[in-house]
Amino acid sequence: MKIPGLGDSAAIAEQGLEGFEHNFITGNVENLVQWARARSLWPATFGLACCAIEMMATGAAHYDLARYGMETFRASPRQADLMIVAGRVSQKMAPVLRQVYDQMMEPKWVISMGVCASSGGMFNNYAIVQGVDQIVPVDVYAPGCPPGPETLLHAIFTVHEKIQSGELTQRRKEHGGGAGITIEQRDGQTAGLTIGG
Repeated sequence: MKIPGLGDSAAIAEQGLEGFEHNFITGNVENLVQWARARSLWPATFGLACCAIEMMATGAAHYDLARYGMETFRASPRQADLMIVAGRVSQKMAPVLRQVYDQMMEPKWVISMGVCASSGGMFNNYAIVQGVDQIVPVDVYAPGCPPGPETLLHAIFTVHEKIQSGELTQRRKEHGGGAGITIEQRDGQTAGLTIGG
């Protein structure tokens, strides 16, 4: 028997309160907190190269990140909980990147934007870090050279979805670092390099 708003009565009989279909009144606090976190990310920018221009375009009027509660890129890492590493990271910049990450509040997440940030890209030399995951734990890899605003939005939506489901924290525990999710390109470029795991 199905009771409106309460779910299947057999499920309630077997599972107790766990059988309820959760709504605003019967939802648990953890789900409410994850929902709020997913919709109020404040990004700390770490734009280092051409990917930063695409990141700025994502925040501009045409794509309008303000629709998703992300209208203000934070200049202070203490006010941010999402780091978008956009572009290649030099060996001299790596300690600064780590310092900014360490100053961010918990829980915090990282998007590696573009092949240069994710794997060093075409810069296979001693001056460039061959993957930002050597410095900070990366949760989502956004491929492309540079990835367009559509791909960055797809990466942000992936972070939103994984925060709300709780999967990011589970994957961090399993991997001992970032979640390492690789997304597909959404801006019409062809992906020629597979990154992440």
